[in-house]
Amino acid sequence: MAKPHDLYCLCIQLNLRCVVKKIIHIDMDCFYAAVEMRDNPELRNVPIAVGGRDKRRGVVSTCNYQARQFGVRSAMPTIKAFELCPNLVLVPGRMEVYKQVSRHIHQIFRRYTDLVEPLSLDEAYLDVTDSTQCKGSATLIANAIRRDIEAELNLTASAGVAPIKFVAKVASDVNKPNGICVVTPDEVQAFIDDLPLEKIPGVGKVSLEKLNNAGYFRCLDIRQSQQAEVIRKFGRLGASLWNRSHGIDRREVETSRERKSVGVERTLSHNIFSYEECWGLLEEKLFPELQRRLTRHSEQGEIAKQGIKLKFADFQLTTIEHQHNHLDLDDFKPLLKEILERQKGRGIRLIGLNVTLKPPGDTHQLSLI
Repeated sequence: MAKPHDLYCLCIQLNLRCVVKKIIHIDMDCFYAAVEMRDNPELRNVPIAVGGRDKRRGVVSTCNYQARQFGVRSAMPTIKAFELCPNLVLVPGRMEVYKQVSRHIHQIFRRYTDLVEPLSLDEAYLDVTDSTQCKGSATLIANAIRRDIEAELNLTASAGVAPIKFVAKVASDVNKPNGICVVTPDEVQAFIDDLPLEKIPGVGKVSLEKLNNAGYFRCLDIRQSQQAEVIRKFGRLGASLWNRSHGIDRREVETSRERKSVGVERTLSHNIFSYEECWGLLEEKLFPELQRRLTRHSEQGEIAKQGIKLKFADFQLTTIEHQHNHLDLDDFKPLLKEILERQKGRGIRLIGLNVTLKPPGDTHQLSLI
């Protein structure tokens, strides 16, 4: 089976027109922490983490590179972060500031192309295939964007440049911080072959352990295996890995992304245990906020599912969902009772509510019978 870069080379040899995408993935360097260090010079040379004020119960949103040298990572409980780095400085987040900076970053992106797919406040895909900026060079455009960000915002960004999205995303992490990695079409397969599977977006710790136990460690291991065997063992993940390992990623840069869910959650200052405590928080705080957020994203308030998330004192996370057409407070009562059957005496440190939005145009046709 011919690979994308093989087809590109064949087209060159036969003097045929072959449109090869030029994709850039821009990723800001420790974004929240970098903004805090920029705005407070006293934080520039110390390990910091952005999170809540409570050292015992919060979660690290992000941290700077000084903190990462101690093993501190995003999504880590702050109590664990302080065990690894006792001198860590915990900084409360300033989301409105981060959003304002993000808007400026995205204004810079659009100087070079209108094909921008935001992934979060601090990262995005850009399709510059048809851009005439910087003589049409994706590498020059990526470096120009990085220079603009540093000059105008005093922040740094890293970039990956490649003909397909997933390679661009992986490449942006290669030379962090404040670096760029360019993977040309004829280098794609060699770059992919050498990739550890944990570098592939979507491969988590549990999946990686199963893959390793089956003898798969790098993309080359997947590529040299039979497609049917990989899919038999790992289902949809196997199919995705097989495609990625062969350099197949047909996803376009999507300038408009449909929101699929709305949620709200709260980490508690102290553990709670009873149904009554959970219901009181759900009814008085979480549900009204969920209603407000849903109104912003669905005029009719139509949904497909609604669910509850709990995190116990031992940090085990559990979720439950039931199908519902409209958000209703009473529908959370049986959900809460059911999910609390998994509690087994443990305290609850986080509770969240979420709804899955109904896709646009998803209406049920009345039967004619």
